[in-house]
Amino acid sequence: MIVKTLQGLEEVLAKELSALGAQEIEPGLRMVSFVGDKELMYKANFCLRTALRVLKPIKTFEAREAEDVYKAVSQIEWSDYLDLKTSFAVDSVVYSEDFKHSKFVAYKVKDAIVDYFREHTGQRPNISVANPDIKLNIHISGNSCTLSLDSSGESLHKRGYRVATVESPISEVLAAGMLLLTGWQGECDLYDPMCGSGTIAVEAALLARNIYPGVFHTSKYAFENWKDFEPELLEKIYNDDSAEREFVHKIYASDIDPAAVAAARANVKSAGVADVVEVAEKSVQQFEKPEGKAVMVTNPPYGERITAPDLLGLYRAIGEKLKHRFVGNDAWIISYRQQTFDQIGLKPSVKIPLYNGSLDCEFRKYQIFDGELKTFRSEGGNIKTDDDIRKMKSKKPLKPRRDFKDAMYGEPESDNDDIPAYLRIRHRSFMASQKEREAQNERRRTDYDGDRESFKDGGRHKHRDEHRRDERKSTDRKNRSPWAKNSTKKHRYD
Repeated sequence: MIVKTLQGLEEVLAKELSALGAQEIEPGLRMVSFVGDKELMYKANFCLRTALRVLKPIKTFEAREAEDVYKAVSQIEWSDYLDLKTSFAVDSVVYSEDFKHSKFVAYKVKDAIVDYFREHTGQRPNISVANPDIKLNIHISGNSCTLSLDSSGESLHKRGYRVATVESPISEVLAAGMLLLTGWQGECDLYDPMCGSGTIAVEAALLARNIYPGVFHTSKYAFENWKDFEPELLEKIYNDDSAEREFVHKIYASDIDPAAVAAARANVKSAGVADVVEVAEKSVQQFEKPEGKAVMVTNPPYGERITAPDLLGLYRAIGEKLKHRFVGNDAWIISYRQQTFDQIGLKPSVKIPLYNGSLDCEFRKYQIFDGELKTFRSEGGNIKTDDDIRKMKSKKPLKPRRDFKDAMYGEPESDNDDIPAYLRIRHRSFMASQKEREAQNERRRTDYDGDRESFKDGGRHKHRDEHRRDERKSTDRKNRSPWAKNSTKKHRYD
């Protein structure tokens, strides 16, 4: 079987699979393959914190053109997996010079399945893009093709406990992966001083108590629609809480945004961990020194989807608080730009490349000690453990982080500059909108001139819609807005 994950989390996912009893574990790029039985497949969906979906391959073959795919898929006994009452959909991932269009590959798989049933029954099965009973995945790398059954259905990062959100929340899978990378298992307090909607805090509480994310799963797993589904086996896994443990410490989460604090409290309550997670409304500057041992894991703004009035000043404040309020502890920070890391003013012991959405970030560990680095080392201190060195060697650096080139992002102001930071940011936004407006006007003028020349020549000018409408509409009633029945607007729910 194959488990899909985020790039950079392959090793921690492999460790999770090993703990579940998987065999022949082989990490790859954004995936880990393993061997196991049906029970292990159910557990992988229910227990894994860093999994996006679990695939069960049913055929591997070579193909150089679309007809090769069609022939190979046609040879499968599809009556073992489908019938005329079950609907299906095909997803495709293609990395090949011979196959340019992934959707065309998916169409050939669909045609082969439909033709199989037409030949054997005279009827065609149902195809449902929005909410299929059976989901298939075709993966092509070069000329190697793997056709799999998707056992998960909805992406496993959608735990089910999130009832409130903020702009650009961190993925539950990424948050859990970051916590597992730190090695923290609940042996001390944990802090997130920029918690947003509280995802890191909730995932930390679940990890500390060893509560599996599957307990919150509200939608059906795709394997529940398979012909060989065993409901008693899934019920046994669901009701087994023997691995859960007590957590005697505390998780502290805070944010300066009142809306984020409200969302975090709602999600903490929804997850049933309000007794161990304390959420407060305060800034990084108000961070207080913990009484005992603690670990910090946080996801500050990067200046991309979310920013701050003085972004670089925020990172300088983080560095100052760590130096004076977090001595003797470890802090893990994920960010996107080298320039933001530079403002922290501390030497990291670990740099791990991770993707947060489409942004290639780094997850850095800072060991906070008292005094200068030379003194710390002369006294036998070491900012890099053997495990830290191993982590650094096993990770290849991603693309260099882009630096800020505009003072509007919050670079240090000169002595004579008395313009407030928030006005500078507004000015930058205004100038960007002006440039976009000018570009749109230029495109309109070009189209108009082209139209005139086209009509002069007796031709016809066809306009193309640059933004195609998404034809896929959700049929899940619980996720639909009550006023969306007759509306043409699209609604996105986190």
